[in-house]
Amino acid sequence: MALGQAARGGHGGRPNAKPNIIFILADDLGWADLSVYGNTEFRTPNLDKLAAQGLRLTQHYSNSAVCSATRFGLITGRYQYRLRGGLEEPLAGASDTIGLPPNHPTLPSLLKAAGYRTALFGKWHLGSLPNFGPLKSGYETFYGNYGGAIDYFTHKPGVGPNVKEDLYEGETPVSEVGYYTDLLGDRASAYIKKHSSDKPFFLSLHYTAPHWPWEGPKDEEVSQQITNIFHYDGGDLATYAKMVVALDASIGRVLKTLERKGLADNTIVIFTSDNGGERFSKTWPFSGQKTELLEGGIRVPGIVRWPDRIRPGQVSDQVAISMDWLPTLLAAAGTEPAASHPPDGTNLLPVLVGEEKPAERTLFWRYKANSQRAVRAGDWKYLKLNGNEFLFDLSNDPRERANLAGKHPDKLADLKEQWEQWDAEMLPITPEVSTHGVTGKVQADKYAPEGTD
Repeated sequence: MALGQAARGGHGGRPNAKPNIIFILADDLGWADLSVYGNTEFRTPNLDKLAAQGLRLTQHYSNSAVCSATRFGLITGRYQYRLRGGLEEPLAGASDTIGLPPNHPTLPSLLKAAGYRTALFGKWHLGSLPNFGPLKSGYETFYGNYGGAIDYFTHKPGVGPNVKEDLYEGETPVSEVGYYTDLLGDRASAYIKKHSSDKPFFLSLHYTAPHWPWEGPKDEEVSQQITNIFHYDGGDLATYAKMVVALDASIGRVLKTLERKGLADNTIVIFTSDNGGERFSKTWPFSGQKTELLEGGIRVPGIVRWPDRIRPGQVSDQVAISMDWLPTLLAAAGTEPAASHPPDGTNLLPVLVGEEKPAERTLFWRYKANSQRAVRAGDWKYLKLNGNEFLFDLSNDPRERANLAGKHPDKLADLKEQWEQWDAEMLPITPEVSTHGVTGKVQADKYAPEGTD
């Protein structure tokens, strides 16, 4: 069936009604941080229900092992390394010189051109005012933070009386009281309640949870005591659980509003994370974490629900990545990517609606810290870390422990050559590009024994 046909569905007597779209993005959520993905320490009933009502992806990846780089890939549908801002790992501080160019086609700008209302509530992290921002890149409505992280109570990107809040209504600074995860869910719910049926909507709900600082919804006292926004001296498994549970509850309220409004059947809801988990996250059975191209740093949850078109209760092993959602959602909306900027991502809609079987993929990554490279081709994965090369068969060794480079030198050489050819098409990583890696100075399990490489 052709793409145009695959995008058509029926709802309320309108056979060609365009679906509403809600894209929910968590921040630093690990592979197994949801109970539907294997967490046994706490429950996430709303996201579990979302998965039961739709399709759960078991091989969904983020475009990068860090936040802003993935967001470039997500919003453009292309490898982030094609843009100067996408090289940053991540964009640091208030970046008003590097960011997403306002003239670049984006998922919200293309949907807006197709007749959608567009809104972003939450984290932007693709460049700062006055040169960059969501209202310059296709969103009509924005409430949230421009940078990479804010305190959940003070809404500041740092600590101290001289630090200004990073909370905006459009391009105007605002000040509000409340736990940030709850504020974002409330805004999204209010937006849905006000929705009129003359136009479909595209709502990006980009939480900062469960990114540091480590503060649950009742931890305002902790907020008053921290001395560094990175919060290296705080947090624990119990606090992390409270943060993820609060995230799940906030999403649950948004989904309940959608149901009460009678919009659930013809609304696509997607949930994923911008990269793998960090300090207190659960990534089992994978190794690695945020800032690493091991599976734990880039394999993330992926859930999609669309009752009108996607059968409930499905689990798919289709390999997917953040940048796939632009061509996929544009196809669902009956429109196409910009010819001037063809996507690197793949339209997954035929697989999601059951018209095609899962297909093999070849995906590429690079990361400046620790000189990392990775390729996934079918079940094979090539990984390079600080000059050490590995070859894994992920179908048998998802934990990446058995290095098959010596047993399969031809496969190793083939994937290395593919990576080199792909890398030649991307912008080079230059000395001024910033990067963030986790070292033994801040995390004990990253220690390097003396005398070893």
